[in-house]
Amino acid sequence: MRISDILDAKPSHEVITITPDAGVSELIALLSEHNVGALIVSADGSGVDGIVSERDVVRHLHSDGTVINNTVSAIMTAVVETCDMDTSLDELMKTMTERRIRHVPVVHDGKLAGIISIGDVVKHKIGQLEFERDQLDNYVHQT
Repeated sequence: MRISDILDAKPSHEVITITPDAGVSELIALLSEHNVGALIVSADGSGVDGIVSERDVVRHLHSDGTVINNTVSAIMTAVVETCDMDTSLDELMKTMTERRIRHVPVVHDGKLAGIISIGDVVKHKIGQLEFERDQLDNYVHQT
């Protein structure tokens, strides 16, 4: 299974981005409005300059109560683990587990093509297991 297959199965291919100079309050509003856990930081909407998550906000809030007055660039992760359309699901799961990350941008030909969350991975794995269970059940109950 390739990442392109998982992207194709998602109900929406829209990737919400935010600019590095946007305020943290705008970030929080977008996270809430779109019910997502992370946004891609992009100056032009097609490149990946960073990623910023709810975790980033919480961690900075703990150490600096004035985080709401900062810009996204002050709290984002600038070195971003990405994958491409041909990355295998197993490879991505390994990366997410080892790096302890929940969101991975998908980059194709140098441009942002999508984002895969741990929720997308779990949903796909559950679907796979249900299919296998149904196949085994059909095999066992054949007459």
